[in-house]
Amino acid sequence: MAIDRRRVLFGGGSVAAALAAGAVAAPQTEAAPAPHLPTKWDRTADVVVVGSGASGFPASIAARESGSSVILVEAQPHTGGHGTCSGGNVPLGGGTSFQKKYGIVDSPDLVFRDLTDWSVVEPNGFPDYRYNDREVIRAFADHSPIVFEWLIAHGVVFVDQKPDTLGGGSVGNSVPRENHAAVMDWPMVQTGGQADPSVRKTMSSGNGLIRPLEAAAAKASVQVLVEHKMTGLYREHPDSGRIIGIAVDNDGKKVNIRAKKAVILATGGSSTNVNFRRMFDPRVTEEYCGIAGQPWSNQDASGELAAMAVGASLWGAYNQTGEFGSGLTKPGQIGTQYGYVNLKWMPGSKVFDKARASGLTVRDWQNVALVNMLGQRFYDETARQFTSNNYGNVDPYTYGSYLNAKNIKYDPNNWINAAMQGIGDGVNGGGPIWAIFDADAAAREKWDPKPPNLDFAGGFAFQADTLADLAKKIVMKYQRLPMPPQALEETVARYNGFVDSGKDEDFGKPKPLYKIAKAPFFAAWSTPVIHDTRVGLRINGKGQVIDMNGTVIAGLYSCGETAGGFSQHGLARATCQGYIAGMSAAGEKLGA
Repeated sequence: MAIDRRRVLFGGGSVAAALAAGAVAAPQTEAAPAPHLPTKWDRTADVVVVGSGASGFPASIAARESGSSVILVEAQPHTGGHGTCSGGNVPLGGGTSFQKKYGIVDSPDLVFRDLTDWSVVEPNGFPDYRYNDREVIRAFADHSPIVFEWLIAHGVVFVDQKPDTLGGGSVGNSVPRENHAAVMDWPMVQTGGQADPSVRKTMSSGNGLIRPLEAAAAKASVQVLVEHKMTGLYREHPDSGRIIGIAVDNDGKKVNIRAKKAVILATGGSSTNVNFRRMFDPRVTEEYCGIAGQPWSNQDASGELAAMAVGASLWGAYNQTGEFGSGLTKPGQIGTQYGYVNLKWMPGSKVFDKARASGLTVRDWQNVALVNMLGQRFYDETARQFTSNNYGNVDPYTYGSYLNAKNIKYDPNNWINAAMQGIGDGVNGGGPIWAIFDADAAAREKWDPKPPNLDFAGGFAFQADTLADLAKKIVMKYQRLPMPPQALEETVARYNGFVDSGKDEDFGKPKPLYKIAKAPFFAAWSTPVIHDTRVGLRINGKGQVIDMNGTVIAGLYSCGETAGGFSQHGLARATCQGYIAGMSAAGEKLGA
């Protein structure tokens, strides 16, 4: 076929054609369309990997060590993605050396059974594993012990302790599998500095996973290009043929990169793309703006959109909307846009100018009253977020038994849903949630309620000498209606009455302990945080992307949060699927 009849399909330009319902409007990853394939390539490699996080680095290293040349492109000016912002918790099991060392009997077959057991449900009735893709889980189970040892061989140091349950989500009920990457001497993105020497071998951190892999990639001669954002995929024909490269934007300059064997999408998910994420939950509108991992990295759905534009299918959408795990979380830090519980930005971080504030860490939610944009309480402040399955959560447990679900004590876990219910004005989004507290609460919590702890300049914290003035001051772009001063005063007065009586008659908060009475008064951003992406591209056990007809798109792979069909939270699926995709891509035949 003549070159001028070939086309490039872009993630932002052809989505409506890829989706019969036209569900995505104005995606946030637009790029200027290019009508033809390039007449020349600016760079060429056997394998091109998009994204330098917990999937991208393993994919790059595995492909390179299998004999393929590799170019890894990263949109940010730094590498690591969400993985380096994580807690470093890696639930790889199946019979690892750590499990054997500490007497834990596990196997790939047991991992597979655990992660496909229909009968395991959460206290709110939602199943962790029922909608997992069996082929995807089989590949993960078989490779889990291999990848654990592979990570160690590539410089990752795990905390030398018995695998446990800390930080895990939907990792299997039968045995403990959670391992923790030690931070060692690597600088932490949260602080910009190293951890205290006394805890470097025992403190778990995403830096302890990502930075050794970055070093291993450099040693393997993986070519890493930062500030190179993929804008689209090149395919031989509009609806058929191999993927043969990617279009990239590098600071306004168009770069075309040829992939002689394959392109691997490790772009990290879709949580920061408002229009994309609302396909699965219409409530998660613009005010849910403090995504876990930001402002270090984004999850903009660029990989999914680019693949969908060449015909790829999404997969396992239930896992995104299912009310289990940490897809949505309560904030752990209040008064900051970026309040994810396991990530607190400190002034030494290289992205603190974007984060603007560290936030105030909340202990037991007894020192605040949470109100919606109208100044009204909506639920018990101490209530938890959605739960997820881990070792021993179902006890007694029998694989596939109806009794596993029957014996669970029902608990709706509805803080998230209550926070997102809105104010009854017909708008999808729930709007801002504010934590109201006073000077006495700050003293009890040992909070210092001023910058850089609170983000007054960004509109995520406010202070006043009276509650009425506090309500009047709450003006910011997501507060679509003014907070009525009288409503806030009445809410706090009623709450203080519950402290006197020892009983929350509205929402059942266990024995409210402290009145909100001493000036100054504060309102701190306490809106739910979006964390996981659990929906993505349809892949097979090799990581190959599948189209809407159930056919492999030759030369295209996906892994980690860009891929669907897997409910598990975190780094195990990312590293394992990255390894699988890298090995598989390296085995492709060279294209013309």
